[in-house]
Amino acid sequence: MRVQYNHNLKDFSRQLRNNSTIGEVLLWKEIKAKKLGYQFMRQKPIGRFIVDFYCSPLKLAIEIDGSSHDAEIEEDVERQKEIEKLHIHLLRFTERDVRSSLESVMREIKEHIANAAQPPLR
Repeated sequence: MRVQYNHNLKDFSRQLRNNSTIGEVLLWKEIKAKKLGYQFMRQKPIGRFIVDFYCSPLKLAIEIDGSSHDAEIEEDVERQKEIEKLHIHLLRFTERDVRSSLESVMREIKEHIANAAQPPLR
């Protein structure tokens, strides 16, 4: 199943990239250094949503939840269900986890990638 790109979210996606949280910046530095063996995109529109990070070959989305998500738990659950209907796996981390335990977050992402059992594209 191909993920449709929503052109209506392009400007908002750009705004999000330009106003990243500290957690998003820290994780992006690790991801863009290709420490995971795959290319990820930042603030990727998927359907009617934008995910923080997305890897197309793995069909893997990564979300960094800040304190604003505390009041949006039900919306996040529905959002995740819609994204997973597209056969995209969604990993969630809190802003606090990324800021205080980046190594653990990276280890969990690497474990997910290893379990996905798809060789990296070169």
